[in-house]
Amino acid sequence: MRKGIAHLLGLLSVVAAALLRPGPVVRWLSRRFPDVLFEQPNAGPLVALTFDDSPHATSTPRILDVLAAHDARATFFMIGEHIVGNEEVVRRLVNEGHELGNHMMSDAPSTRLPAAEFERQLLQTHELLARFGPVRWFRPGHAWFNRRMLDQLHSRGYRCAMASAYALEFLPVSAPYAAQHILLNVGPGGVIILHDDAVDQERTVAVLERILPALRHRGYRVVTLSELAKAD
Repeated sequence: MRKGIAHLLGLLSVVAAALLRPGPVVRWLSRRFPDVLFEQPNAGPLVALTFDDSPHATSTPRILDVLAAHDARATFFMIGEHIVGNEEVVRRLVNEGHELGNHMMSDAPSTRLPAAEFERQLLQTHELLARFGPVRWFRPGHAWFNRRMLDQLHSRGYRCAMASAYALEFLPVSAPYAAQHILLNVGPGGVIILHDDAVDQERTVAVLERILPALRHRGYRVVTLSELAKAD
């Protein structure tokens, strides 16, 4: 019994360390999956900013206002079900220099989808987005992938993008703490992930208003994933 508890506590401590300081895990994953973009260490003083679960009628325009105020660009990963009715929001973000990404049709774990259903949703979301601009980046629902998914993505001209810094949105932490966590973990060529939805909008905006001026003060330029990848 004691050995089992000790083993569980050991696992929890490893997980906690990975959450609080993800750098070593990110570097290990980057070596194991070189075709997936976690970070771009040779990109110089650039940081890519990404949002999941876009677009939304209220939260996306607020995010765009903050980005415009700080001369920052980002990649928005779109859920197909959210696009209908929010076409003007999508047009606005493209017109303001931001980038579109494919986040499947619904907010569900992509790894649980059979190959045929994964392909169907990938292409259906692509068709919805391609009317607004080029789409070359994919991020899986619920933030994980497998090799079969990657092979399917490559065959369709996509590349998978993950992240190296995040706002601990799965934990009940405040916006100042979340912003500090990002700033402690992001470095040159890093990829930041935030969420764009009605539930998280106040927190997301508050995090942005803290990290964007801090990144500029450090000499970073906040760019899209494609800009970051080209800078290697």
